[in-house]
Amino acid sequence: MGRLFISATHKSSGKTTISVGLAAALAARGLSVQTFKKGPDYIDPMWLARASGRACYNLDFNTQSEAGILATFASRSREADIVLVEGNKGLHDGVDVAGKDSSAALAGLLRTPVVLVVDTMGMVRGIAPLVLGYTAFDQSIDIAGIILNKVGGARQESKLRQALERYTDVPVLGAIGRDETLAVAERHLGLTTPAEDACRDEKVAHMRDVVARNVDLDRLIEIAAAAGTASGPAVVETPTPRDIRIAVARDAAFGFYYADDFEALERAGAELVFVDLMRDQKLPPVDALFIGGGFPETQAAALAANRAMRADVRAAIVSGLPAYAECGGLMYLSRSIAFRGETHEMVGVVPADTVVGERPQGRGLVVLEETADAPWPFRPERPCIPAHEFHHGGLTNIDPACRFAYRMRRGYGVDGKRDGVVVHNLLASFSHLRDTSRHHWARRFVAFARKVRNGGGDADAGLSRLAAQRR
Repeated sequence: MGRLFISATHKSSGKTTISVGLAAALAARGLSVQTFKKGPDYIDPMWLARASGRACYNLDFNTQSEAGILATFASRSREADIVLVEGNKGLHDGVDVAGKDSSAALAGLLRTPVVLVVDTMGMVRGIAPLVLGYTAFDQSIDIAGIILNKVGGARQESKLRQALERYTDVPVLGAIGRDETLAVAERHLGLTTPAEDACRDEKVAHMRDVVARNVDLDRLIEIAAAAGTASGPAVVETPTPRDIRIAVARDAAFGFYYADDFEALERAGAELVFVDLMRDQKLPPVDALFIGGGFPETQAAALAANRAMRADVRAAIVSGLPAYAECGGLMYLSRSIAFRGETHEMVGVVPADTVVGERPQGRGLVVLEETADAPWPFRPERPCIPAHEFHHGGLTNIDPACRFAYRMRRGYGVDGKRDGVVVHNLLASFSHLRDTSRHHWARRFVAFARKVRNGGGDADAGLSRLAAQRR
């Protein structure tokens, strides 16, 4: 088993397209390809998982300790022939001025060679000092090769190669021309998701074919193999008998979930039952509901048209069903969503309306501090929770009596001060959590659902009636 880290000189250089193409091309050779994505990200991992045929996992300095990153990397890589890690932003970019949260820092922690994607638009001889700067800036990072991207033609490619051969010792592993059909369409929150793209498999196949034709896969495999096997502490996972059923919204509107969060929910004793809030007419018999993030604003008409499901979700939450919603889920549970001149009625259990603008309301890393209104079992050992947010939606016309689970120590949330609307047994926030050693939210949510089912929590009488109806 070998490993590679795919990074770039700067953001939007095409590393996701190349990473997806590489994963698909290597999988087409019969290799078992395990992908990882640096940082908080939902959409890139969806495309990487689609290309490799295996779940993609995130490696994130904000929500994970270094030991946690190494454990995740080692445990998820064990059954793979080759591992691909896609960085975020540029190789040396990050929040920390010392670079402790950069892609370079992650590549160094994982001891993984870097393949640098370079956007060559408008560049010829100037590529040499650029690459020299990257190799000299942090010599502990092994930049094992370069993939030239967005090359204008054979003449430019020849000049780029000549400059690199003359002034550097970094090999060129491939050159990919300008091809707008390679790119996945973008919108206000980044790339479109595979669930929304009817041509997703054709796009992945196109990326695979372009990469296979233009990149030296044999040389890449050699570089990966020379890096050796990932090592890390053993992960001991003791599953709990699955006695709690959780409905999880997964469709074109809601798809922002971490693969290891699902696994954490199952380890905590949950059976996951996936539902489509645009097409299914009612919730299945369950003990709790989880609605992740996504794009309810682009699917608002279909969500609004499914009146039966909206009514059932509202009745379940009002009756006391434990529920957790993140970002898009919060927006769906509000009274309405207004987006680009159209307003659609939503579930209405959150006493506010959602307005989606063209600019982000909150974006980046978040630190939450729980209030007395937080509904899940208390965790006194860690009062602050690391999380992240990226939302163009904001709440308006909020009921003044609305309760909140979090104070914002960093980030924006609902209003720069608070996040986590609490209604009955619902917790709905703009912030996204991830289950790691720094916050085992999945365990807390399942424990809360179990407690409520067994007679604890709010609205017990209503929940008992609801459970009797649903079972």
